[in-house]
Amino acid sequence: MEHDDARKGGPGKAESQLRKGVLEYCVLGLLRDSPRYGVELLEMLGSVSVMTTSQGTIYPLLSRLRREGLVETSWQESRSGPPRRYYDLTLRGQAALKEFTDIWPQFRDAVDQFTTDRPIY
Repeated sequence: MEHDDARKGGPGKAESQLRKGVLEYCVLGLLRDSPRYGVELLEMLGSVSVMTTSQGTIYPLLSRLRREGLVETSWQESRSGPPRRYYDLTLRGQAALKEFTDIWPQFRDAVDQFTTDRPIY
């Protein structure tokens, strides 16, 4: 019997693969204007159903972004509990986000060209 996540209410393969490919840039985009903490990022991503992800995905991603120098962290006191680790975009992270936002429209249009009934070529 074929395993079909989409039938069981989970994301299908295409959705999961697309999310995996763009999630880091979405996180960088959310950090563009101000530092944010992990749960806040999860909530913001979750406000768009196809970008909903889990703590088991976001925290390893944030750790990798920090190791790569794309984000930096600081601890800030919280009014409602223990201190929170905030993530902030570095100059290197800003450059990575700009590179992605510059290429994304071309990439999106190219995919549309090959996958829609209205080829552009």
